[in-house]
Amino acid sequence: MTSEYVPPVDTGAVAELAALARIVSRQRAELDRLRESVAASAVVERAKGALMATTGCSPDAAHEALAQRAEAGDRTLLEECWLTLGALMPTAVPAGTVPSGTVPAAEPLAPAVARETPGRPGTAEILARLGKALLHVGSPQELAGTLREHLAPRVDADAVLLYRRLPGDGLELVGHAGLDATLAAQWHQVPPLQGFAPLEVLKAGEPLWLEHFTEDRQAFQLIDEPPGRWLSRAWLPVSADTVLGVLRRREDAFRLADRELLQSVARLGAGRLGALGAPAEPVASDLSAAVQSVLDALPGATVLLVPLRTAAGEVEDYRIEAAAPGAVDILGRTGRELIGSHILESYPSVAGESLWQGYLKALGGGEPYEGEPFVYEEIVAGVTVTATYSVRATRLGDGLLVTWLRHDTEERQEQRLAELQRLGNLGWANWNLVTRQVNWSSQVYTILGRDPGRGAMPLDLLPDLVLPEDAHALARAVSELARTGRSFDVPFRIRTGNAVRHLRAVAEAVSAADGTVVEVHGFVQDLTAQRSAELALVDSERAILVQRGVLDAERALAARLQHALLPLPSNPVHLHGLRVEVAYLPAQAGVHVGGDWFSAIELPDETALFVVGDVAGHGVDAVATMAQLRFTAKGMVSTGSSLTGALARLNFLLLHSRDAQSTATLVLARYEPAERRLAWAQAGHPPPLLVRGGRAHRLDRPAGILLGASADPVYESAEFQLEPGDRLLLYTDGLVERPGEDIDAGLDRLAAAVLTAGPGTLDALLAAMLAGERRDDVCVLDIRVPVADEE
Repeated sequence: MTSEYVPPVDTGAVAELAALARIVSRQRAELDRLRESVAASAVVERAKGALMATTGCSPDAAHEALAQRAEAGDRTLLEECWLTLGALMPTAVPAGTVPSGTVPAAEPLAPAVARETPGRPGTAEILARLGKALLHVGSPQELAGTLREHLAPRVDADAVLLYRRLPGDGLELVGHAGLDATLAAQWHQVPPLQGFAPLEVLKAGEPLWLEHFTEDRQAFQLIDEPPGRWLSRAWLPVSADTVLGVLRRREDAFRLADRELLQSVARLGAGRLGALGAPAEPVASDLSAAVQSVLDALPGATVLLVPLRTAAGEVEDYRIEAAAPGAVDILGRTGRELIGSHILESYPSVAGESLWQGYLKALGGGEPYEGEPFVYEEIVAGVTVTATYSVRATRLGDGLLVTWLRHDTEERQEQRLAELQRLGNLGWANWNLVTRQVNWSSQVYTILGRDPGRGAMPLDLLPDLVLPEDAHALARAVSELARTGRSFDVPFRIRTGNAVRHLRAVAEAVSAADGTVVEVHGFVQDLTAQRSAELALVDSERAILVQRGVLDAERALAARLQHALLPLPSNPVHLHGLRVEVAYLPAQAGVHVGGDWFSAIELPDETALFVVGDVAGHGVDAVATMAQLRFTAKGMVSTGSSLTGALARLNFLLLHSRDAQSTATLVLARYEPAERRLAWAQAGHPPPLLVRGGRAHRLDRPAGILLGASADPVYESAEFQLEPGDRLLLYTDGLVERPGEDIDAGLDRLAAAVLTAGPGTLDALLAAMLAGERRDDVCVLDIRVPVADEE
């Protein structure tokens, strides 16, 4: 904030300025009352003149006729005048009640009046109320809102629009109700579009009833956002250059009575629009209400201003449309009390100043205005007060959102100190050891849970609030501070209700020339949230360490079980003329041991059995399930079970095991050396890979879903004959799966890697396939049929 020289204040001039502002306010209210009276008198005189012109009666007779009609129709004289001027179907005066020489009742608008719907307000009732309400309308925008309010109960009007013709046949939206600010801005000015309904009505001079939405949208440019919001609408000429639109959500025809009502309303509105002259430019009422709801919840001083323009379009003043509770003017009005007042009434000295020019610049160019701090003088309770303000204004719709900040140094510092204490959850304290005077900030009472009515406590009694186990340390620190002036920073705990709070006290001494401590100042801070978080972190770390130990123990146990149950040969194994190489690689990520396993054994009937399986999950449970499946599969096939029969029984075993949620995949292969025939079956397992004649391809899998997934599975088998030089790979999915990669892509990689690695050992293939981190165990059986010179 900058500072500047403030010249001596003329108190009398400031007081006169405040008095002048009050006079202006009272005169403006009186002027508004006189305008309303003049407008009412003008309506009466116009109605009398209309009767005199049509009937040739005298002024007194015309006035008497209007008065009798009003009394007979239970209306006010002003309402009757509006009805007469608009030829609006008044209630006929009973026969014999009009004196000789007076004028008979006006003729109705149409030869016959359509039947009105019971329960809805009648035409005469609506027009009477509307005529009275129009006297208080001050702009086309207010006129649109008044029309919508009175038409909604009768014709279900959801939105009302008023368009005025511009030079060049364009249109300007001068009033609207029921439209949001964004849609109103989009349709504020419309060029002479072909098929735009309001323009077509002005050209034809006849109403346009759009009651079939699907057909109408093909023939006309419709205001419709979102599409289908308004399914029927009516456009009626109000004058030679103004058109009225009524939009409805329902799609049906306007009844005859409703059409007659709308035509009457259009004629009634024509007179009021003529009296208003040039259209005003208020901020949309919907926007004002929305802004007010926001300002109600905001601190500080903020108002929404709408410019008031002359006939030439120049801004002569601003009206306050919305105001925050913290906004206040020179008359002492605050918040919503300011709504409707004018800037020059509330702050008369800003006219022509740089602030006024800043408003005009922000309103015209759209760039926010932020003025330099300026000095403003006002009278508060008869005393001249000088304050420095900063003002910021930015355009919002057709108006200005203005905020201002008062720079009061002492007040601002206190506010910042209060905010600091609240945000830091601390409060300051001061103890005068000579006068025994103690001062605490309000936050100290809150932290210590002490009623402010009981007052602050002397420094030496502060340990009485502390839990017994912490009181000694705080008492010793206080005693040392008072005796030697040694500052302290001591944590302690107090009990408030059923909760224990963790606090911290920091204090230092102010000593006299002889070293005697005369004053102590410091602060108390609530560290409960921080301490609770620290304790929770310690508990969490302790739990993690315990869990880590459990997991490490489980992994070690599982690993020992796996090595005991699944011995891995160090060299290739020869089974019935086949060379079999085995590889098992545990996952690199995690602390669990997986359930991948294999078997490669000779059976009693001179055949060989090859098995590769994968149990879902990790840890001891997975190893236990693996062992159960491995030994059961070998036992069933060794005792004569077919491959498919063995799979069915293994599926039954998993479904009825202790952990009924376990699943597993499996591939079984039985080799008959006499015919080099290999029969195989699978349960949801990746297909074997056959390398023959320099080509690698996946075997077509026979039917079979994974074990433990269904109580009624179907398993089939397939067989083929091995040839010298063939190479067959059985493997688990850890060999081919990668995160984010399709399984088929992994199988294709395996086929390419086998051919690239050549007929060497299995290590070269694994190195090519398993680059990077492994997230799953890998188990591979590499079965080869030697050629003649290798046997």
